[in-house]
Amino acid sequence: MSDDVQKQRMNDLESQLAFQEDIIEQLNQQVYDQSQQLTELQQHVRFLAKKLKQIQEDNSSAGVDPSHEPPPPHY
Repeated sequence: MSDDVQKQRMNDLESQLAFQEDIIEQLNQQVYDQSQQLTELQQHVRFLAKKLKQIQEDNSSAGVDPSHEPPPPHY
């Protein structure tokens, strides 16, 4: 192969490598962001589960029976 062809191939490979490194960095950032969002959502779910349990316990201790509630109005 001539030097010009080898230089062009080397430049192409270096360009591809730079592009791939950039894509990998973007993907890493996206994974990090999604991990943070997942952690936040898990905290929200735990909070809501505690609230639901508290409401259920309050209703149980108050003697509220959901089967005795009047049916909702129909439209």
